[in-house]
Amino acid sequence: MVTSSALARRAGARSAYLVSLAECPTHRVLDRLGDRWVSLILKELAGGPRRHGELTRAVAGATQKMLTQTLRGLERDGLVARSVTATVPPRVDYRLTPLGESLLPVMAVVTEWAERHIADVDAARTAYDEAAVPRW
Repeated sequence: MVTSSALARRAGARSAYLVSLAECPTHRVLDRLGDRWVSLILKELAGGPRRHGELTRAVAGATQKMLTQTLRGLERDGLVARSVTATVPPRVDYRLTPLGESLLPVMAVVTEWAERHIADVDAARTAYDEAAVPRW
């Protein structure tokens, strides 16, 4: 009879948990939405199609590389569509797809909750930090 150590059992349980996270639809969507620039880009595109340069100015904190990577990820996920017009220089426009538009009401609810409760969250953080009780 083969027995496993507690360490091996924990490693197996951790591995199984990580696999379940990778397959969990909620985790996968929240992972995308939790990206630093996603909500800002989606908010900008909610007003209609935007040229790449307009997005660059609107999401001023994002580097060119991060903006491009985020837009590509959103395009890959089917939330954003990219169109290129053959002009000199080329015109690149981004717009929300119907799938991306269906996400806007969800984001509006989260935004409303955040605006209503951020003071409570900040107060809880301050109280926790001021307690300064070692947790171990």
